[in-house]
Parts: sequence; structure tokens; C-alpha cells
Amino acid sequence: MTDPTRQPEDTTAATGEPVVSKPYIMPDDPEPGSVELLQKEAAEARDRMLRTLAEMENLRKRTAKEVADSKLYGITGFARDVLDIADNLQRALDAVPAEARAAADPGLTALIEGVELTERSLLNALEKHGVKKLDPQGQKFDPNFHQAMYEVPDASVPAGTVVQVMQAGYTIGERVLRPALVGVAKGGAKAAPAANSNEAN
Repeated sequence: MTDPTRQPEDTTAATGEPVVSKPYIMPDDPEPGSVELLQKEAAEARDRMLRTLAEMENLRKRTAKEVADSKLYGITGFARDVLDIADNLQRALDAVPAEARAAADPGLTALIEGVELTERSLLNALEKHGVKKLDPQGQKFDPNFHQAMYEVPDASVPAGTVVQVMQAGYTIGERVLRPALVGVAKGGAKAAPAANSNEAN
């Protein structure tokens, strides 16, 4: 039984406030709802946002490059097929000797001019879509753009110079669509160190 005359214990401090003991909090573990916790969460969210923005920018750049490449190089197969037509037009023109051209009747002259016009029109259409014809005659042999078929003994030009072109080469954008088939000079003086032959193309 309880003693009714017993006084209750004094639970107030000298200031009159009740004494409450707080649990010990580790310094690295902020209280829920504290400023440090909110700042930490905000910093993590900002970091995630910046990483996501960087990834999206990289994806946008990659996609833009892929779209540009597909526009430029998407016609590669078609352009290779059309090159056979350009070759046949050139062969038709080469089949007519210069003497026959000079002494040709008006009908043959008109036919030759028509074939030349058709070839120019075809090459202009290809160039409009990024396909360019290589003319390596007299240039230093470049294995990136030329394919050597044989060597020609010629002391009048430096060794390694293209002296004959058997078949024209073509590029599409910065890529080789078809290398030029060439004859390269051997003998003669050594070629001087030249600048990048791409500049001449």
C-alpha cells in the first residue's frame, strides 16, 4: 500500500523544467529531419541529376552523329553499284580513238558528246551526295586511296609516283568507296617527303 502522507519526488530541476535524458547520437549519423541530413540528401540528388544530364547529353551527341553518318554513308551500296555505270561510260569514250573523233561525222560527234554529257551528269549527281572521284595521276602513291597493280620503270618521275590510272577511285565522305587501280613508277629519284596526300584529294 502507498503512504498517503508521502510526498512525491521532485522531478524538476532547479529551473523548474522537467529533466529528460536524450539518447546519445553518433556525430556521423544526423538526426532525422536535421539540416545535415537534408543537405546530404540534396547533394546526392544533385549529383544524380548532373550524372543523368551528362548521360543524356552524350546520348544526344551519339544519336546526332549516327544520324549524320547514316545520311552520308547510307547510300554506300547504291553508289558502288552506280560506279559500274560511270566506268562503262568512260570505257565507251576511251573506245573511240582521237583520230576517229577528229574525222567523225556529225552523228558520231553527237553520240560522243551525249555520252560525255551523261558521264558528267552522273558524276555531278554522285558528288552532290558526297561521292567524289579520285584523280591520282602524278600524285605520290597512297595505299589508303590507291591500289598498286604494277610498277612502271620511269626515271623521269620520283619513285612511288602514280603514272597510270587503270580505274578511277571514289570516296564517300571521309571513307574510300573504291580505291583507284594505279601503276606506280619505280626507279628515278626518291620522292621528297610530301604533305598528307589527302589534302590534294
